[in-house]
Amino acid sequence: MRVVVIGATGHVGGYLVPRLVAAGHEVVALSRGGRPHYRDDPAWERVSVVTVDREAEDAAGTFGERVAALSPDVVVDMVCFTPESAAQLVDAIRGTARLLVMCSTIWVHGALTALPVQEDEDLAPWGDYGIGKLAIERLLAQESDSPGGLPSLSLRPGHISGPGWPIINPAGNLDPAVWHKLATGEPLVLPGFGLGVLHHVHADDVAQAFELAVARGVERPLLAGRSYHVTSARAVTLRGFAEAAAAWFGQAAQLEFAPWNEFVASTTPEFAATTEAHISRSHAVSIDRARADLGYAPRYTSLEATHEALDWLIADGRVPQ
Repeated sequence: MRVVVIGATGHVGGYLVPRLVAAGHEVVALSRGGRPHYRDDPAWERVSVVTVDREAEDAAGTFGERVAALSPDVVVDMVCFTPESAAQLVDAIRGTARLLVMCSTIWVHGALTALPVQEDEDLAPWGDYGIGKLAIERLLAQESDSPGGLPSLSLRPGHISGPGWPIINPAGNLDPAVWHKLATGEPLVLPGFGLGVLHHVHADDVAQAFELAVARGVERPLLAGRSYHVTSARAVTLRGFAEAAAAWFGQAAQLEFAPWNEFVASTTPEFAATTEAHISRSHAVSIDRARADLGYAPRYTSLEATHEALDWLIADGRVPQ
């Protein structure tokens, strides 16, 4: 099939585009940069690359038309953040494309009432990102259910991890000093009892899910309108993550647990806000639906995905020694 990937050069696109090429698809890659930022591959020599500023073209009302003019069988949209942007794309490719696969997020869930959460539970997000993504999912579900509507699938990655960029660490933020403390046996302060939860996923496992969605979504029209979690098989607690990471350095984690106000005082406002955003949600999601409908089988555990990413951060000099 002819597959147009919007936002093709980001974290996931560097893995997804080569997968689609290897599967025999004709791939058109749309992005602002033109080449993958995090991972190159010889498959890109067989890809048509289109440089585009989506934000500017959305504002001008021309982006959807640009995509439709590429005559896609399937559109994969990695970088849509508002229902208005999604509606413009859908209106333009309806009747042309056979399927739209949209990147959503596990942040469509708010406070969880049972673990692991299923796709249709606890859909009361807070924050513009999760609220916008849920609005997009609902727009696409309604579109899929409408006569003559464009079939779609929405995939919800967890905390995407892999070589090439910083990842959410055992304190639930991006502070490189956290890795240094674990590597050197220095005390690391965690909020509460360290039982906040993170659910990582390797970028290649996300790419696997999108590749499967492209094929299964066309083969099985009854899946249209559904949403799927895309994470590792199991989430990790901050404490468990910290203990595992310290062991990677040959250390035993020296953990100290503090009430929230004391934890905030131990770090910067920016890092504290990131931690709060993650542990106030403490996402742990079920991937049973993706396994059953798409055949999704994550290759990496949460710890394997983050370990590979950490190795890259160390090699790139981003972890203080």
